[in-house]
Amino acid sequence: MKVAFYQSCPIYGDVDYNLFTALAALGSIKADLYVLPELFSTGYLFGSRKELARLVEPVPSGPTTRGLIQFCRSEGSAIVAGVAEKEGREFYNTAVLVGPRGLIGKYRKTHLFNQEKRWFDPGNTGFRVWRYMNARIGLMICFDWIYPEAARILALRGADIICHPSNLILPYCQAAMVTRSIENRVFTVIANRVGREIRGKVELTFSGMSQITDPLGNVLARAPKATEKMTAVEISPVLARNKKATPGNQLFRDRRPAYYKELTKAF
Repeated sequence: MKVAFYQSCPIYGDVDYNLFTALAALGSIKADLYVLPELFSTGYLFGSRKELARLVEPVPSGPTTRGLIQFCRSEGSAIVAGVAEKEGREFYNTAVLVGPRGLIGKYRKTHLFNQEKRWFDPGNTGFRVWRYMNARIGLMICFDWIYPEAARILALRGADIICHPSNLILPYCQAAMVTRSIENRVFTVIANRVGREIRGKVELTFSGMSQITDPLGNVLARAPKATEKMTAVEISPVLARNKKATPGNQLFRDRRPAYYKELTKAF
C-alpha cells in the first residue's frame, strides 16, 4: 500500500484555490492513501466564530468534501483531510476519510488547541477506526498528539495506520509521534502545513516536517520545515499487527488496566 502526505501552504479563506492546489499536488504522485493537513482548505487563524461561519461546510455535501471524493473516484484512492465542518449551529474541526464510493468516516477533534476553543465546538465522535483496502485507519488531529490516550485507543481498536492532519506550531510533535508509533506498534502519518498566517496582531508560523513513521519508530519520510512537499512511501499495514516488543512481551496483552483507573478520572 502506498501512503502519501501533502505538506501545503494554504491561502487563508481561499477555499477554491486551496482545494484546487491540493488536488493538483495529489495528482502528481500515485498513492492509495493521501493525507492532507488540518483545515487544509480554509487556513487556520480565524478572527472570530462569525468569520469561521463563512467558511464552514457540511460533510459530506459541502464542496470541499465533494471535490475530494471526485478525485478519489477518478484515481481509485482514498484521502484523509482536515476540514471546517458545519452541522446545524455547531462548527467542528474535522478530519474526513473519503474514497471512491464517498465518505468512509469522519472524526471531530477531541482536544481543541488554544484559541480553537473560541471558534469550534468540542468534538463528539470519539476515536474510531475504518477499513480501507487491506488497512485499518484511525484519525486524530493536531493537538491530539499530546494526549497518548488518543493514539492508544485507536491502536486498541485495531488501527494499522494513524493519520494525523495537523497545523503544528509547537516544536515537539514530530518527535513525540515516533514514540506513539513505537508504544502502539502502528504506522503514523503527520500531514502538517508550512507558512505564516498574520491576522491583526496575531502571527503564527507553522513547523512543516510532515512525516511517515513505521511501527518500530523508523522515520520513512520527512518533509522540510518551510517548503511545500508531496511524498509517498510503500508500506505493509499488516506489520502493525505484530504487537510483540520482545519474544515474551505482547504490548496489549501485557497491559494491566486495573492500575490505570486515574486515566479516566476528571481533574
